[in-house]
Amino acid sequence: MAKHLVVGIDGSSASAAAAVWAGEEAAAVGADVLLLNVWQPPTGDTQVSPTPDILRLCEEEQLRVAAAKLIARNPRLDVGMEQVTGTPATALVDAATAGDEIVLGSRRLGRIAGYLYGSVGLHVVAHSDCPVVLVRAPGSRPGGAGAGVVLALDLDRPSEALTAFAFEEASARGAALRVVYVWDVRGLYGYGGPMTDRQEAARMRHERGRELALFIEPWRAAFADVEVTADVVAGPVTDCLVKAGQDCALLVAGRRRRHLPVGVRIGPVTHAVVHHAPCPVAVVPHD
Repeated sequence: MAKHLVVGIDGSSASAAAAVWAGEEAAAVGADVLLLNVWQPPTGDTQVSPTPDILRLCEEEQLRVAAAKLIARNPRLDVGMEQVTGTPATALVDAATAGDEIVLGSRRLGRIAGYLYGSVGLHVVAHSDCPVVLVRAPGSRPGGAGAGVVLALDLDRPSEALTAFAFEEASARGAALRVVYVWDVRGLYGYGGPMTDRQEAARMRHERGRELALFIEPWRAAFADVEVTADVVAGPVTDCLVKAGQDCALLVAGRRRRHLPVGVRIGPVTHAVVHHAPCPVAVVPHD
């Protein structure tokens, strides 16, 4: 489990929601929280009022307010505060080390458009070597009554790191885990594929279900305290995963590590889930 949860604080309601989520998560898993504010001094020759020092102190005060709220909710929680100067995305990635998690907030665009992560959030997701949890504002909380964890698994390229993260999260929360593999027949074989032969499609789906059960079997044994269900769901991948996230406390998705010198790439499915799933989303990097 995470040693530290690094939360980006910028005074927005989205970052406040991320801090609340991180506090609840840290209390559940026995981690501590680091609230991080990235200060960017005004540039150019424009005269500003109040002065840059006053603006910096205002952002520093936001850290103290966020920390006080977390401690009020969880008096035993270890909460640290840090203000650094630099580029927000780079500072957040640099602040987290192996075994940490980064927690960021988002703002909602609307019922249809979903949620917004700007260049900072997407850069952090694409370049962090530790899991990044993206929290919906306002006030998503882990471990609600009856809420479990959903693992979005690519059965053709299953990741041990991704699976371990999901099982550990479910175990720490005392929550059920649902492992979902989306079998997109048309995406795999085209519109003239097995969907034209129902018996063949049913046979192939059954085979996928058997493979999923075999993959999950040793994880069930290792995490005997976790109630696990494994489902093969037919349909478009993104739509199925967004639907799976409707009632869960956390949706866990993967991102293959691509250390690109420029650009942001997290994969089309994860990118869509990040923007449209209604629950907190944990993006776990893996090789």
